[in-house]
Amino acid sequence: MPHRYKVREIAQQAGLSEATVDRVLHQRPGVRANTVAEVQQAIADLDKQRAQLRLNGRRYLIDVVMQTPQRFSDAFRAAVEAELPAFAPAMLRARFHLWESGSTAQMVAALDGIRGSHGVVLKAQDDPAVAEAVDRLVDSGVPVVTYTTDIPSSARCGYVGIDNHGAGVTAAYLMHQWLGESPSDVLITLSGTVFRGEGEREVGFRSALRASGRAIVEVSDSDGIDATNERLVLEALEANPGVRAVYSVGGGNVATVAAFDKVGRPCKVFIAHDLDADNRRLLRDGRISAVLHNDLRADARLALRMILQERGALPEEPVRPVPIQVVTPYNIPAHH
Repeated sequence: MPHRYKVREIAQQAGLSEATVDRVLHQRPGVRANTVAEVQQAIADLDKQRAQLRLNGRRYLIDVVMQTPQRFSDAFRAAVEAELPAFAPAMLRARFHLWESGSTAQMVAALDGIRGSHGVVLKAQDDPAVAEAVDRLVDSGVPVVTYTTDIPSSARCGYVGIDNHGAGVTAAYLMHQWLGESPSDVLITLSGTVFRGEGEREVGFRSALRASGRAIVEVSDSDGIDATNERLVLEALEANPGVRAVYSVGGGNVATVAAFDKVGRPCKVFIAHDLDADNRRLLRDGRISAVLHNDLRADARLALRMILQERGALPEEPVRPVPIQVVTPYNIPAHH
């Protein structure tokens, strides 16, 4: 089978003879491992150069569509804007469609209203109507990448985010270690039950904590908005005096801390997600124990790259799961 590059091109790039490159490509014996590695590196370099030529002067318009608390959308918007120049010589621009709470119909209308887009990064409900709207975009030639919460029944080209089930199990492990023998029930807060990612975190957490015998009290449908969350958490704390620990799946942590203060109850362990401005401050003040976080700029870079790959502008690369970082008051990343 002919190679995508001529032997002469690879040999020039690798600084080897054409005969040596030919032996490597045909997997003939008698070639040293480091020579094989040099040829593989030369091919990878040629791929990058070809991608640069494809990108040269191209313009792409990317839409970011998210229903999420503003503190998270602000952080992700900054991450996307910081990563756009990294795709030079192509020129990437982004349009942002961001809101905190709303109906499935609002999300569908936003997706159906997109025009002139080269790709969409989407955080949305896992709902059949949303999946159908994604399918309509894809059918029209617009690739869609889901972010932080997936819509697997749709035609989206990929998902970017942490292993949400694994994050829930990690939170349960930390909770169990830090509570030890201390008696405490656990409050779990979700922004909404329509987001698949939050549901996967909750399932992982509940399954891993089941053997501890601790009761789990759930608060949901706050959309992660502080005022709503504080009211719901206050009601839960007043009804459940044994709750002295929190796993925050969906945010609104300033409100949760305020609710504990209002009832005069200490929170022994508080595990949250995402290193936004609120959580950084709460960590430094000792009000939350740990944040399960992932690098938003790396997320943005991967989502943009996947869109360009789907459009044939960049070579295919394997997508690896986003690693979870356990951030405590003592290891907050410097760039945050």
